[in-house]
Amino acid sequence: MLFDTHVHLNADQFDEDYEQVIERARNEGVSNMVVVGFDLKTIKKAMALVEQYDDIYAVVGWHPVDAIDFTEEDLKWIEQLATHPKVVGLGEMGLDYHWDKSPKEIQKEVFRKQIRLAKKVKLPIVIHNRDASLDIVTILKEEGAHEVGGIMHCFGGSIEIARECMDMNFYISFGGPVTFKNAKKPKEVAKEIPMDRLLIETDCPYLAPHPYRGKRNEPAYVKLVAEQIAELKGISLEELAQKTTDNAKKIFDIK
Repeated sequence: MLFDTHVHLNADQFDEDYEQVIERARNEGVSNMVVVGFDLKTIKKAMALVEQYDDIYAVVGWHPVDAIDFTEEDLKWIEQLATHPKVVGLGEMGLDYHWDKSPKEIQKEVFRKQIRLAKKVKLPIVIHNRDASLDIVTILKEEGAHEVGGIMHCFGGSIEIARECMDMNFYISFGGPVTFKNAKKPKEVAKEIPMDRLLIETDCPYLAPHPYRGKRNEPAYVKLVAEQIAELKGISLEELAQKTTDNAKKIFDIK
């Protein structure tokens, strides 16, 4: 059984056929998935999905690209949602220095507020990182994020950054890019991550794995990520699937 720890079935790209997409995932052995809401609209859709499906859970938070739109009311709303039995984490939060919609200082402030909230409600955090590894590690350390731990989502950093994050009680999650032909670094890093700190995801509809690169991604394709990492580690798909599923259930406290 496979556990896709990061999906956006709440994205507009799935409006027409999300039921068939979920069915295809189940047919490929995906037993659970976590749908991530990162702004007003996507959080509402994520909560609707968890009410509809037993095997889907939610993570809710505010994306760094949209940090400039974040209000105290939004923070209170996320705190309320954190009490829902199927909300298993806060995020995706973090820093994104690629897009310039939200100034860096505002991103950092919103990131810190969400880490503090996660500690208050005792939920793990899901980190979005784009071109901001050093600042993210610094803030995680300063805010004592190790108390709740979490996931470095769609990890694309160095093994050194991965180790610093694992030391703070974080899991390292890989998606489609680890399957790309030219993805030398992600492959090397995935090989090094200990089995008890490893997770898999699709981040669908984005970042589809090879051979679907450039097309709409979907949770069924998490199997391709699992196959690639199992091959890198020289283990069976079954062992990789079992361990990453166990890890996901542990970090999200799913019985």
